[in-house]
Amino acid sequence: MDYGHELTFGSFLTPQNRDPQAPVRLAQASEAAGLDLVTFQDHPYQPGFLDTWTLLSWVAARTERITIAGNVLNLPLRPPAVLARSAASLDLLSGGRFALGIGAGGFWDAIEAMGGTRLTPGESVTALEEALAIIRGIWDADGRGVLRVDGTRYRVSGAKRGPAPAHDIPIWVGAYKPRMQRLLAREADGWLPSLSYLQEGDLRRGNKIIDEAAEEAGRDPAQVRRLLNIGGAVAETSQGFLQGPVEQWVEELTALALEDGVGTFILGSDDPRFVQIFGREIAPAVREAVARERTATGTPPATARRGSAALTLRRDAIDYDGVPASLAADAVEPGDRAYESVRHNYLRSGSPGLVLRPRTAGQIAEGLAYARSQEVPLGVRSGRHGISGRSTNDGGIVLDLGALDTVEVVDPATRRVRLGAGATWGAVAEALVPHGWAISSGDYGGVGVGGLATTGGIGLLGRAYGLTVDHVVAAQVVTADGRILHASPEENPDLFWGLRGAGGNLGVVSWVEIEAMELGDVVFSQMVLDARDTAGLLQRWGAAMEQAPRELTSFLILSPAARGRGAVAQLLSVYAGGDTDAAVGELERLAEAGPLLDHQGYVMPYSGVVQPGDRHYTGGGDPAVRSGLVTHLDDKVTRAFETVSRSGLSYFLQIRATGGAAHDLAPDATAYPHRHQNFLLSAMGTTQASLDALWDAEVAPHTDGLYLSFDTDPRPERLHDAFGANLARLRQVKRAYDPDNVFRSNFPIRPADI
Repeated sequence: MDYGHELTFGSFLTPQNRDPQAPVRLAQASEAAGLDLVTFQDHPYQPGFLDTWTLLSWVAARTERITIAGNVLNLPLRPPAVLARSAASLDLLSGGRFALGIGAGGFWDAIEAMGGTRLTPGESVTALEEALAIIRGIWDADGRGVLRVDGTRYRVSGAKRGPAPAHDIPIWVGAYKPRMQRLLAREADGWLPSLSYLQEGDLRRGNKIIDEAAEEAGRDPAQVRRLLNIGGAVAETSQGFLQGPVEQWVEELTALALEDGVGTFILGSDDPRFVQIFGREIAPAVREAVARERTATGTPPATARRGSAALTLRRDAIDYDGVPASLAADAVEPGDRAYESVRHNYLRSGSPGLVLRPRTAGQIAEGLAYARSQEVPLGVRSGRHGISGRSTNDGGIVLDLGALDTVEVVDPATRRVRLGAGATWGAVAEALVPHGWAISSGDYGGVGVGGLATTGGIGLLGRAYGLTVDHVVAAQVVTADGRILHASPEENPDLFWGLRGAGGNLGVVSWVEIEAMELGDVVFSQMVLDARDTAGLLQRWGAAMEQAPRELTSFLILSPAARGRGAVAQLLSVYAGGDTDAAVGELERLAEAGPLLDHQGYVMPYSGVVQPGDRHYTGGGDPAVRSGLVTHLDDKVTRAFETVSRSGLSYFLQIRATGGAAHDLAPDATAYPHRHQNFLLSAMGTTQASLDALWDAEVAPHTDGLYLSFDTDPRPERLHDAFGANLARLRQVKRAYDPDNVFRSNFPIRPADI
């Protein structure tokens, strides 16, 4: 039985401590030989061995590519809740290079000697089942509430969930008895026995048990990878099974793959020369032989197969079998374990039919071509934070660019930095601190680069730096017809112009290059003011901001009166410079806007202001949002905003100070046109119709433009508010790069008539 798994090869090393660095060198040799996996025995009671978990961590730091795993970790001496957090942490630290090989225990005298509890075979199965529930629950950082598992051997009573691993960690179980095999068929991702422990026919009997149990659980048997620890020797002549020339090894391993479904071969050897032969000679030849046979027989890849329960969740309008091969392995569909972690946005719930996760511009082009052929909604996302929520959908396809998250210095002299569209601004800020640089980027570190850098970017450094789009100097973009273009002032200048303000309408940006500003520490201030005199406070704060130097940027969050508490305003302010005396003076002027209730100030790097945020969102709220730009917070504007705050129809209101350096460009320099307004007003409510009616009656008559990222009103007239006189030119650019209006989920711009 061939399950169609992509073949992988690994080493199974002894963690001996006589020469502590020897296992590390063997792990590095495994990576150099091209192996995919390095594993270590786990016998915590063995004084001649290094502790396996410590060794795994050390090896992860000393390697770059290879996956690491215990083979198998001793559950009776490693409590599952702690093991889950340790595994997630190591996966995060290694960039998703950890696999969890686990066993229920076997050497019970030694386990008892170390303080473990002896279990019967039946108790071991129950214990492992409970442990898997705890491990999965801890990893489910998006799960509702705390984790409770009331087991007979393992229990947790209100454990906090998280952290989520960097990737979907596979769980491989070492099992030899039918009951344990049936358990792993239901709950695990792989079967990991050692060939030396199997009798003739055990492999096929075990596969049969696992296949039947998997199907009963609604899983395709191919969802359980078959791994095998093997041993032997390379010799000039055949001396038995896996005892002979390389050609014999290739033939016998090929048979195990095609006839017994083995997808991963793990060589037990501490001989670096043997490891090298296995990785460089045997593994490639087996891959080639198996691929040749699969082509002849038409064996489908395991990634294309789903269990019966998952198949019922597929959407009829999507051709799942047609997903490009380069994207299939990382694709997520309803019923997959990873689905809950990718379906929603920060504030928007979604139920897409398929999430594609490209890693290159070429894969974006493939995914885009596939999505266009499906005739379902298309969403493109970077950080999944957009308040409008248009990067998820119901029943459609989402291109998730989260894997394109690099931060690379291109030119130190000009402070040019290349940022992957899937990077988050918190990570960018952190990466730029050692250089003494910063890029203005909103107020939350979880926001994705791609969305902000193609829409505007009104951030807490904005008055000193300008909009984020103002410093974009180049971009790579995949257009609707699959071209991968470079956009800059010299290449495709019309596309470059349009990307800086309306990028979501013109293509899928894979990276942008931005010129950062020189910036050391900043002064970050958090004030709370009594806002019962709401209009008066807003007027005084607005006047102070208009008179302030460019170094000062401030955002005001207005909390309406509730439950006997009067309205309050929170000010988040950044003084972009190290002159603390000047900063204190400016902050004191802001504090005069209203009665001061609380104030905290810090001197810190900008990365401390926009800290990296959680990327595991659960949706919820689905708010209606309206926005508007104004030049002054005069009496009419502030009283209108006060009316909204007191209406009970909006639960979150914010005003962002802009202007300063954002005014240095002409309105037609970028697609974003708003170059004279000083403030951005926004309000969030529960229903679009009621918020629209209130906003249109009270605030809209006094506004001059809107900010797309903070607006969910889809009416066509909003495009005029967003782009003003630039809309006509944008329609021409749209016709040139997206004449079929493929990118229409986010305030679609109609292509100009030909």
